[in-house]
Amino acid sequence: MRHLAVIMGLLLVPTMDCFEFVIEGDWESDSLAANSAEGPGIKFKRSVLPSEEEEAEEDFEAIVGAAPVTVKSYKVESRITSRFAHTTVKSSVVNSAELAQSIAFNVQIPKRAFISNFTMNVNGITFVGSVKEKSVARNLYTQAKARGKAAGIVRSNSLDMETFKTEVHVPAGSKIEFELHYQEMMQRKLGVYEHVLHLQPGRLVPQLQVDVYVFEPKGIAFIEAPNKLGEQFTGVTKITQTKEKAHVVFKPTLQQQRKCWNCTTSGVEGVFTIRYDVQRDNNAGELQVSDGHFVQFFAPSNLAPLPKNIVFVIDVSGSMWGLKMKQTVEAMKTILDDLSIDDYFSIIDFNHNVRCWSEEMVSGSSIQIDEAKQYIQDIKPSGGTNINEAILRAIHVLTKASNHGLLDSRSVSMILLVSDGDPTVGEIKLSAIQKNIKRYMREEFSLFSLGIGFDVDYDFLERIALENRGIAQRVYANQDASQQLQSFYSQVSSPLLRKIAIQFPEDTVTDLTQNQFDKFFSGSELVVAGKIQQADLTTLTSFTTASSSRMELSLQTEADCQKLDSLLIHQVHSFAGFARQMWAYITVNQLLAERSLAPTAAKKKKITQKILGLAVEHQFVTPFTALLVESEGGLERVLAESPKDRKQGCCLGTAALGGKTPVQLIHSVPPPWAQLTTKAPPEVKGAPPDHITIVDNDPHFIVHLPKSNMDVCFNIDSEPGHILNLVSDTETGVTVNGQLVGAKQMVDKKLSTYFGTISVSYQPEGIRVDATTESIVLIDGKGSHNLSWAATADATFNRVKVSIEKDSRMTVTVNENITIMVLLHRVWKKNPVGVDFLGVYIPNNNEYSSSVHGLIGQFSVEPKVKVYNFHEGADPMKTEATMEVNGNKLAVTRGWQKDYRKDRKRGSDVFCWFIHNSGKGFIEGHYKNYIVPQLDSFYQQQ
Repeated sequence: MRHLAVIMGLLLVPTMDCFEFVIEGDWESDSLAANSAEGPGIKFKRSVLPSEEEEAEEDFEAIVGAAPVTVKSYKVESRITSRFAHTTVKSSVVNSAELAQSIAFNVQIPKRAFISNFTMNVNGITFVGSVKEKSVARNLYTQAKARGKAAGIVRSNSLDMETFKTEVHVPAGSKIEFELHYQEMMQRKLGVYEHVLHLQPGRLVPQLQVDVYVFEPKGIAFIEAPNKLGEQFTGVTKITQTKEKAHVVFKPTLQQQRKCWNCTTSGVEGVFTIRYDVQRDNNAGELQVSDGHFVQFFAPSNLAPLPKNIVFVIDVSGSMWGLKMKQTVEAMKTILDDLSIDDYFSIIDFNHNVRCWSEEMVSGSSIQIDEAKQYIQDIKPSGGTNINEAILRAIHVLTKASNHGLLDSRSVSMILLVSDGDPTVGEIKLSAIQKNIKRYMREEFSLFSLGIGFDVDYDFLERIALENRGIAQRVYANQDASQQLQSFYSQVSSPLLRKIAIQFPEDTVTDLTQNQFDKFFSGSELVVAGKIQQADLTTLTSFTTASSSRMELSLQTEADCQKLDSLLIHQVHSFAGFARQMWAYITVNQLLAERSLAPTAAKKKKITQKILGLAVEHQFVTPFTALLVESEGGLERVLAESPKDRKQGCCLGTAALGGKTPVQLIHSVPPPWAQLTTKAPPEVKGAPPDHITIVDNDPHFIVHLPKSNMDVCFNIDSEPGHILNLVSDTETGVTVNGQLVGAKQMVDKKLSTYFGTISVSYQPEGIRVDATTESIVLIDGKGSHNLSWAATADATFNRVKVSIEKDSRMTVTVNENITIMVLLHRVWKKNPVGVDFLGVYIPNNNEYSSSVHGLIGQFSVEPKVKVYNFHEGADPMKTEATMEVNGNKLAVTRGWQKDYRKDRKRGSDVFCWFIHNSGKGFIEGHYKNYIVPQLDSFYQQQ
């Protein structure tokens, strides 16, 4: 009888032991029986994983055989569409030996990826994979087990990678083609998406090629492929890029694969990395709809960070002695230097005892930081591990500070636990520790866990982090642990927003993934996905609410429900089903995390059934599904399984940084319209009344005088760069200034000027709003927040509210009784003269104090105006007259200017009496008196 052996590898996890089993059977003929070293039967093998040091040095080859094996080709292709990657690894191999042998195909894939398919062609027989529930797959496999031979190996290779492993026993001269597919969602960390491909064919390959295709509908900000494979590959990688697409090619020749000129056994060995980020034109997020599903990406930037309160809890037990402690101390020194004066912190170190560097939370002043560094430097590891008491002490320190009013109500409070072992002193029962932490942890606190090395019970650290609004990560002691600690801290060191909720109008979407988040960190991304409920929906709108350092945000974005699909049809290398698969990917991972925290067996069972249904439908190999690989004729079957517990070296999760965590309920209150059956947000309030003063275009002032029932116009012939004071009210603390920009060139020897920036300041709150034609900057005294004209948004700072209508207008309301509206004017980009500019519209009923002044403010007290002596002027279409105002007699002309509130393109005519010479005689003093030095300067009477 002839034997075919197939060993299918798993999505696996770091464990202390690994098991291998082989079930042998017959296949087709007995021509290989003489060459087979093993007879029929079942073989069980137990092996122990190497230590961390041995693991790092272990050789890894993609293609392995005891005797000569010829690798004809090794090709990897990734198609990344809107942050979702579908990767295919293909290899064509020939058994060059004179005898039959087992040939292994090994692929290292990211821990966060799901295998979606595997096919294999052996001498013309194709084995095709399909994902099924384990019990179903095993029954089908059992029916055919006598005709084949299959095995599984539970193995962890290293770090963030896992090994898929396949072996096939074939005759001499056999040709085998392997093809593996896996999918993963790209996660943004520190402002970058990173796609890692492990390339270790283990030998020279005549046809070795990597192709990565990236398609991002909003545009690619940058893309790079840093060379981590060796100096001989410098310049081999080629990148071609357009606005939305990029193609990265790595195709080394045989000679380039050699480490030296005469080397015959060298080859490519290492990781091939792609790093990129996407364009973002606003802070409201990017909403994409495709294939009946949607994905909302939320990654705001240019926001002032929230102050933070952090208690560092450091394991100093005996197992931390040596390199671990040295690297922890080094990392902590750098981390402490990152703290600002607005941050509060303390340090707890523990072994069998628990010690506090400070029982009180202290500010991040240079003196306190220096003392904390010295304390850490003097730590000498020894003794056991009392995790329970250490974390409870940290909770107590934060709770006491909060009760005493020391912590800012809008700050973020965190506990950062660093440990390398299981509890050995005090409460050692993990479930009891978990309950204790949950019992005393306040809703506003978060726990982050860092597990150093392989000895630590990482699964436990992950559970207590997930259950308490945090995340966990493994730190590998065989690498630069100090750098890993610092990198993790960097990801959580700049919280920008709290209590984020992403809502959709009722009856538009279903099956939402987690859409409420405790916090958002700089450089990360929150992702929400779901299904479109209405098949005929043309536009989907999302509403996001969040809290910043001093600001309440409400943001709106929308997406055309057909546009992206029509675009994807023409993208040859895009992944058309990305939205559907991404929704399933996020949902399955959230369910897996939720299951790990389920309190009862019944709850676990219910969640497991949901995971099974989704995994089978979307073809994901999970802990509860198996990959059944069978020949096209259905005669030969092999099986691949995922482990019972997917203990990942956790990436930052969805709740914090856009990855895998369970749904976390927060206590933010959604806006009223998000709770009702409304189809759209409320209209932007603060629209000006009919009686209004206007500054628009060159800059033309239109002052409405309600008592006289007339409008008076004048122009200001100033210079680009000058800042004009429009409103200055020292008693209320409100000032409105505008900075001029010039046209691109003169017309009739005159350079027109426009407002390029409008600034509204409210001094009692230390708030300033600067609107330019590019963006809107909100300055709150502790930092600045950037918003965009490209999204509808509301931002509230106590008594100041800013409302933005997409690509149209901004309204600033102070104390609910002073309103300033700014209109955005865009000109044709290739216009030879005109530039983008702003218009200002201020109601006459604004409630200023009696001391208000400025080019517009002075008219809050309406002057007495008399117009007489009407006569025909030089232009018969324009009447001329005499105006008496402020004791002056002025020659005025009847003309018209434009009000652009209702029609921003053509405007509405406003008839007014025009004052010549930059308003001389109508305004108080000379117009130059209203030029101020800064955007927040008050008018100074001269």
